[in-house]
Amino acid sequence: MPKLVIVRHGQSQWNLENRFTGWIDIDLSPKGIEEAKSAGLKLVGYKFDKAFTSALKRAQKTLDIILDEIGEKDIPVEKDKALNERMYGDLQGLNKDETREKFGAEQVHIWRRSYDVAPPNGESLKDTAARVLPYWEAKIAPELKSGKSILIAAHGNSLRALVMHLENLSKEEILATEIPTGVPKYYDLSDDLKVIEAKYL
Repeated sequence: MPKLVIVRHGQSQWNLENRFTGWIDIDLSPKGIEEAKSAGLKLVGYKFDKAFTSALKRAQKTLDIILDEIGEKDIPVEKDKALNERMYGDLQGLNKDETREKFGAEQVHIWRRSYDVAPPNGESLKDTAARVLPYWEAKIAPELKSGKSILIAAHGNSLRALVMHLENLSKEEILATEIPTGVPKYYDLSDDLKVIEAKYL
């Protein structure tokens, strides 16, 4: 039976500073390193055949720490920008509170939480899904269908796009879905990758 675990990277330095990060390659904060270790401890005893992560070091480092904790450093790891965080465009690097003061809280909320409205020169969740899901179908789903156990360490929005697909969530449901940093989510899947069980560990 295919098994999948997804993990959002631990807190980054810009998460800590309340900044829009997007594709800026920001490292983990000290708390983020601890969250990654905690995720690893929750996965002790799990065995994976392969792992996938983004092209950004906060996700890669989270994965490295987890694999170190569970003694699985030798499994194949594939890194691809298709799993990168949503591109926040002109908002990247800006403090979220200052951005609300500049553009208005309602506008910022729409940019952050609507499904198909993108921030200036950035991506909407719909845009993010348009690169995550083809990668899922081409690279990850075939591994799972062959019976492998897969670990994905990525980002809040790239994982939300995937969760929306896996769990058949509506646009409204995914907008209310928050993926916590450093908490593994486990999926038991059928042979055709329908969700049998989903739970945070």
